[in-house]
Amino acid sequence: QVQLVESGGGAVEVGGSLRLSCAASGYTQRSIYSMGWFRQAPGKEREGLAGMYGDGWTTDGDAVSGRFNISKDNAKSSLYLQMTNLKPADAARYYCAAGFSGSDASHLLQSARWNYWGQGSQVTVSS
Repeated sequence: QVQLVESGGGAVEVGGSLRLSCAASGYTQRSIYSMGWFRQAPGKEREGLAGMYGDGWTTDGDAVSGRFNISKDNAKSSLYLQMTNLKPADAARYYCAAGFSGSDASHLLQSARWNYWGQGSQVTVSS
C-alpha cells in the first residue's frame, strides 16, 4: 500500500514562499511514476495544482502557473512543490497524489485520476 506524507506547510505572509515535500513509501515504481499536487479549501472542491508525468513532463493549473513549481527526486522517492508569491486565495490544505490512472498528461489535474493520497499539509496566508 502506497503511503504519502506531506510536510512543509505552515503560516506565511502575503508574498511569501513555502516548499512542500511529499515522501512516498510502500510504493511500486509504477505507482509513483507520475505524481501530483492538489489543494482543498473549506467548502470548495479539490483543485489540481501541478502534476508530473513520468520523469519530466509537467503541467500546472492556471491559478498557480508561474508561481508554483513541481519537482521530483526519484532517489528520495519524494515530490516537492515550491510556492512563491503566495496570496490569501492560496490558503488551503495541500495534498500529494500518486497512483495515476489517467491515459495521458492532460488528466494530471483531475483528482478522480489518482488512487493514493496523503493526509495533507495546511497552508495559511495572512495579509
